[in-house]
Formats: sequence, C-alpha cells, structure tokens
Amino acid sequence: MSDKPAVAFYWCASCGGCEEAVVDLAEDILKVVEAVDIVLWPVAMDFKKSDIEARPDKSIAAAFINGAVRTSEQEEWARLLRKKSRVVVSFGACANSGGIPALANQFGKEQILKYVYEDCPGVDNPGKTRPKVKSVDEGRVLTLPELHGMVRSLDQVIDVEYYLPGCPPTPKLIMAAVQALLAGKLPPKGTVLSPDIALCEECRRKDSKPSDLSLTGFKRPHQVQIDPEKCLLAQGLVCMGPATRGGCEALCPGGNMPCTGCFGPTSRVKDQGAKFVSSVFSNIAPKDEKGIDAVLDGIPDPIGTFYRYGLSKSLLRRKLN
Repeated sequence: MSDKPAVAFYWCASCGGCEEAVVDLAEDILKVVEAVDIVLWPVAMDFKKSDIEARPDKSIAAAFINGAVRTSEQEEWARLLRKKSRVVVSFGACANSGGIPALANQFGKEQILKYVYEDCPGVDNPGKTRPKVKSVDEGRVLTLPELHGMVRSLDQVIDVEYYLPGCPPTPKLIMAAVQALLAGKLPPKGTVLSPDIALCEECRRKDSKPSDLSLTGFKRPHQVQIDPEKCLLAQGLVCMGPATRGGCEALCPGGNMPCTGCFGPTSRVKDQGAKFVSSVFSNIAPKDEKGIDAVLDGIPDPIGTFYRYGLSKSLLRRKLN
C-alpha cells in the first residue's frame, strides 16, 4: 500500500461535468497524482467495488463525491465511501443541492416511469415493458439499481465535511481544495470552499446595475441582443447573481450570458430561489395584477429557473401527490 494519502473520486447522478473539471486541471493534475494515491476513479481508471470494501475503515484521506443520490446503487456507494473515508467533499451542484437531476422531484416516480417507458412520443413499447430491479434469465439472476422516489443531495444521505460548489467547480477551486487537504489546513466542518460573497461582487458589470431596476419585462437570452457591458438584470434577463455565491469569477456574465445559480446561495441565504424572487420581484414596475402577470409571463418555467440546481435543498423540496 502506498505511503501517499489515498483519495477517491465517485460519480452519482450527474452529467459527468465534474469529472471533466478534474481533468481540466491540465498539467496541475500531475501534481495531484504525484502527491496522492488515487484508489477509486471509475470514470478514468479500473477499480472494483471489492477493492474499496476490502480497505480498512477511514483509510481514504478524502472522497470527492459528485452527483445527487437518485438510485439504491448511488446511496450504497455514498455510504461505503463515507465509512472508508476520513473526509468527504460534496463535489459540485448536484451533490450539494440536487442539481439538474433534482428537477425530477416535481414529479412522482410512477409518473416519470410511465412517461419514459410508455407515453414519450419517441417510445415504441406496446407491451409497456419496464426494467425490473430483479429478473431471472436461464437461471441467472440479473439486477438493476432501484429508482428512489426522490432525488436527494449528498448530505441528505451521509455526513459531509466540505462542499465544493459549481456546475462544475472551477479547476482553481478544485486545486485549492486539494492543496488545503494535503497541507492539513482544513477549515471548520461544513465550510463551502468558495468565497462567501454574492456573485454580483465579482461581476465586471456591477457598476452598471441601477439602484432602481424598475423591471417592465423578462426576456430569455435568445430573444434579445445582449449588451456586453450593461447589467444583465437591467436588460430584463433573469440573472441569478444577486442570490448566488461567488467564486466562479462571474464566468457566465463574462461570456455574455446570465448567471443560472450553480454555485448555490451564500451562508446568509436559506432558500436561493426564494431570495431571488423576494429581492428582484420587488423591483417589478407594474403594480396592478394584470401588469405583474404580463412581466411574469416572460419566465415560462419558474421552478426550472429559480431552482435549477437546488430543488433538493429548497423549502419546496418536492411535489407530493
């Protein structure tokens, strides 16, 4: 066994972007490999579950787990890595607060399965066949993970020491986190490893934001010619910057696109979507019901807009039938 600290990377319900962010360390990944012993990284290297099960408890210095918890297999892996690791880092928006997968919490499990395997226009399934958790074929038992009824964040399943925000976290933040772990310079448990400031503070457009927004309508990015210098909210675009934690250096506004909120809220905000609604909607110019409705018509998907990455941790959490 290597004398270097053991590190594990695992991928639950996510798109794979967090794995790519690790690769985006570019030549810095060589520094990481030189300093640690990667004992699990299924997307990049060949490891078996039995390898981890055989390790002594707490023998892994740090496990970086990305993705929400949607299935029984993901929960099983999360609990295994918690048992084997001294530190667990919740890696990225899906692990931190459910991410895009958590938008499924707007629907019941039966509703999802029925649409995917029976009602979707692109599906030809006259027998209404669905995958089974367990089936037998010529004496061989085949199993699949069970789909849970709700998408959960990682810390709703296991205890977590630290959080790396973002969709995905930036290489700069990843490297800083790895270096802090290796140096033993660990912040208090529960720390989000990113500046505790609103994203607007990092945005180069901040000086163009008027004190009175006086919003008369909302537009989606493809519907307008975006001024690259002017505050995006002032242009009638839904920019989540005022309700979102900084640390990404305002990459999306810098690319002439509004912030979608992937870094989650600051420590002073309990519910990111509610914070945005309360702070920005108070600046809607019309005060009559008809006028307000006309402005809100510019946001066709409120849940997907205000809780794009955080439905698992929101006050709403999920829809009940």
